[in-house]
Amino acid sequence: MYSKSEVIQFTEQEDVKFIRLAFCDVFGVQKNISIMPSELARAFDSGISFDASAIDGFTGVIGSDMFLFPDPSTLHILPWRPSHGRVVRMYCDIRYPDGRRYENDSRGILLRAVERAARAGLECRFGAEFEFYLFRTDENGAPTGIPYDSGTYMDVSPMDRCENIRREICLALEQMGISPESSHHEVGPGQNEIDFKYSDALSAADHAVSFKTAVDTIAAQNGLYASFMPKPLIHESGNGLHINMSLALSGQEGTEAFPEEKNAAFMAGIMHRIREMTLFLNTCEQSYYRLGEMKAPRYISWSRENRSQLIRVPAAQGSYRRIELRSPDPMLNPYIAYSLLIHSGLDGIENGMKPSEQADIDLYDADKETLARFGKLPDNYREAKETASGSEFIAKYLPPEIIKAYENRR
Repeated sequence: MYSKSEVIQFTEQEDVKFIRLAFCDVFGVQKNISIMPSELARAFDSGISFDASAIDGFTGVIGSDMFLFPDPSTLHILPWRPSHGRVVRMYCDIRYPDGRRYENDSRGILLRAVERAARAGLECRFGAEFEFYLFRTDENGAPTGIPYDSGTYMDVSPMDRCENIRREICLALEQMGISPESSHHEVGPGQNEIDFKYSDALSAADHAVSFKTAVDTIAAQNGLYASFMPKPLIHESGNGLHINMSLALSGQEGTEAFPEEKNAAFMAGIMHRIREMTLFLNTCEQSYYRLGEMKAPRYISWSRENRSQLIRVPAAQGSYRRIELRSPDPMLNPYIAYSLLIHSGLDGIENGMKPSEQADIDLYDADKETLARFGKLPDNYREAKETASGSEFIAKYLPPEIIKAYENRR
């Protein structure tokens, strides 16, 4: 957790030659501008300008001058860059020329959700389980669609040829101050999973963006292509992003004393709004090919230790107690997704919501009469857009320009 002066001192002492000022467009794609160390003080004091009209979902050409203000607490060395003439990266807040926060900055949207939770005396913590495929590339470096190996769930070498790539990724993340908990081969050929220790919402979202950059970069350095698409191989397991959430009283480390009824109300709030926010958790046409098969949920339900449900309550104790949302996929913008989950959960607490009765059945083998008792996620991309478009909840917490950008995306 660096201060501004410590960042400047760090760059002088550690042979830093380039500073990347990073942010995301409204769809969660990372962007950046590089500055020299001599410009760092100016960046902290007055910001570095950029053309916001060239970024997806941002403003038009009128009033398009925006400024990036780096957050010194997000300083990380990029370990895949040279050790001499180092490159560091910081995430930024986006502001208007007069200093006001830019309302379409998704990191700022999450900050507002975090502040709302803090006013209620709560902290929402997030951990993520990312899945991705590794594909071979051709002689020009273009992806071929041929998986890197034919391994299956939790295989070992030599069936699992991806283990060294995952090792490089995990070591790089550790050097960046990000804590992976575990990694393994997933069900599909060339498919992998890396899981993260929980952290506060803003750090977790920053780490999610950093993780995807690390995977893309290290895969490319090994002559491979990493795909986070929800269903890159139509007959194989899709890529999910299981989001683990836990609540704590602000300023407390553990969650053991947290009232169970508030946990239940938080979960009920998410279930109540899940259809309306699905567009922002499953953000492309391909997302809806994944849902409803191979352990990806279709119905709005919950249960303990049951992977056919939308929300699973894993067997865990103490600070590892959590709920696991299983519908999202890795193409989402984590800042927007986490903010909507926080707001819906807090609405659940404030309104004293109660979750439906837990569904202790395998929904993949259930008959039509049983399934008819449950609500469903949107069946396709079009339905997800229509549901979000008519939602008062979404309109309350997301700026209209962001909603429009998602509705118009193909």
